[in-house]
Amino acid sequence: MIWPAEAIWEAVEPRLPGFTVEVLPEVDSTNSELMRRVRAGDTAPVLLVAEHQTAGRGRLGRTWDSANRSDLTFSLGMPLAPHDWSGLSLAVGLSVAESLHPALKLKWPNDVWLDGRKLAGILIETASMGGQRFAVIGIGVNMTVRNEEGLRTPPAALDEILPGMDAPRALATIVPDLVRQIQRFEVQGFAPLRPAFALRDHLLGREVLCSDTTAGVAHGVDSTGALLVHTAAGVKKITSAEVSVRPTPPRAENTH
Repeated sequence: MIWPAEAIWEAVEPRLPGFTVEVLPEVDSTNSELMRRVRAGDTAPVLLVAEHQTAGRGRLGRTWDSANRSDLTFSLGMPLAPHDWSGLSLAVGLSVAESLHPALKLKWPNDVWLDGRKLAGILIETASMGGQRFAVIGIGVNMTVRNEEGLRTPPAALDEILPGMDAPRALATIVPDLVRQIQRFEVQGFAPLRPAFALRDHLLGREVLCSDTTAGVAHGVDSTGALLVHTAAGVKKITSAEVSVRPTPPRAENTH
């Protein structure tokens, strides 16, 4: 593939001095590679793109299947010092969805969905070096339809709504706005993004079941990005990134 590295660099570097773009033919995981570099003392802002990942990672220790070599997998690494980190994954997901298509929805805390199926996933990791915090933001986007065998959630693909869009063009569409969004988040936090998130909230008004056994109806998120679940015992805030939340399947209608 021909990647628009120079165009992305020109769009981002003025906002993020020292920024570079790097494309690797193959790597285990772009997030893992950037975390290794940070621990070795390299904290320069960088966009790392992989044409193929052999061990992609997702939330909660899950794998990110990179079987389709047409898919987009990349990580953005940059020093970051927000007053409150809460809601960063929501801000990232919102930026991706807004950059790509009006039909895309967001499933708390960090998945981009299309028609109830997962189109993109996000994994955010941080490391501290010399008193500075460094964020590694990994994003994987399904570009073409894939085999859903073995996947927890049915997959969607970007070419269903943007025929002809390939990974290099999607990357160029996503990254400049993503950097701007993260820098706004660093200064303002998640609160100003709450109304925009609500417009794309896939769980809003749906019955949900959480891996910590919380069950109820999702009523959006608060100003920190916490999921608000109305349960029989009252409203519960879900904040932990270690909690998985899934919509409850619709009940079968009685046809008597």
